[in-house]
Amino acid sequence: MTIEIGYIVTASYKTGRYVGEVIDIKPKLDKAVVKVLAVLAHPRQGDLHSPNQVDVQLFHERRALAYNEKALVPLSSIKPFEDEIPDYHFSLIKAIKDQMVKLVKDDSEYAKLSYQKLEILLKDYEKNIE
Repeated sequence: MTIEIGYIVTASYKTGRYVGEVIDIKPKLDKAVVKVLAVLAHPRQGDLHSPNQVDVQLFHERRALAYNEKALVPLSSIKPFEDEIPDYHFSLIKAIKDQMVKLVKDDSEYAKLSYQKLEILLKDYEKNIE
C-alpha cells in the first residue's frame, strides 16, 4: 500500500493504536507523521522494555496520545482505515475500558497494577471531556 498525505489510517505508536491522518511522510526514516483522530487501543501500562513486569525501576502510567497530537510512526505499522472515524473522546473511553475488562480477568500483579493506573487515567479522561 502506498501511503500519501491526507490518507486516514490506523497506526501503532508504542503500545497504543490510533486512527489518524497522514500529514507528512519521512521516506529516509521510513516513517510518517500521523495526526491522531481517535484511539483504537489504549497504551499498555508499565515499562515498555520489561512488559508484564511490576518489579521495575518505574512502572509508567501511560496516557493515550491526545486529539490532534502528532506521532512519528513506522510506515510498516500503518494500515488504511475505511470506516467512519469515531469521536476521539468516545474512542478513548472505550479503548481504556476495553483494556480494563481484559485486565480484570488476569490475576497477575502486573494486571492489578495496570488496572490501578488505568482507573486513575479513566477518571482524568472523564473529567476532561468537554
